[in-house]
Amino acid sequence: MKKNIILMGPPAAGKGTLAKKLLQKYGFVHISTGDMFRDAAKEGTELGLTAKEYIDRGDLVPDDITIGVVNERLHKGDLGNGYLLDGFPRTIHQAEALAEMVKGSSSDIDVVINLECDEAELVRRVTGRRICRNCGAPYHIETMKPKVEGVCDLCGGELYQRADDTEEALKNRLKNYYTQTQPLLDYYDNLGLLKSFDSLKGSDELFEEICEFING
Repeated sequence: MKKNIILMGPPAAGKGTLAKKLLQKYGFVHISTGDMFRDAAKEGTELGLTAKEYIDRGDLVPDDITIGVVNERLHKGDLGNGYLLDGFPRTIHQAEALAEMVKGSSSDIDVVINLECDEAELVRRVTGRRICRNCGAPYHIETMKPKVEGVCDLCGGELYQRADDTEEALKNRLKNYYTQTQPLLDYYDNLGLLKSFDSLKGSDELFEEICEFING
């Protein structure tokens, strides 16, 4: 079974949702650079506040900061069941740094799963996304509405729109994705590690298809 997985795809392609489902099914560790940066920002650390400035603009966090955070996480010793790496690498330089981190170890990459999605759908998903300020539960104003507008079903917390979930920020993130991240698809394809899936499918159908691939 393929265990160490990189999740790729444009912003809002569904990587986070897929990661949670795979984590529940297989017991993988979810390593999300976005989550790590946001947690650090909430804690008010220097690293977190610096990363937040880039994220709020829709820009990529500099390589030296990101690579350092990922390297520390990969060496914590809790990855026995494998991991899902989400949000890293985003550049060829990061991919080469990752290859050096895991070379010859049990953390070596087994497969790169890429979620494909057209831009119009990405805009719809991002601009309608809402998050619970208290527990982090996700909602959407069209497809996953709370029972009471603006209030989390689970904890009663306030729902809000993240600063990087505007159309303007998304356009900037997509520009960065097309110029810096998309070349990674060729990079991993040439290594024989890339497998792409259509994320416009229903989430259950997509999940089944990916599980069948992983189990195969």
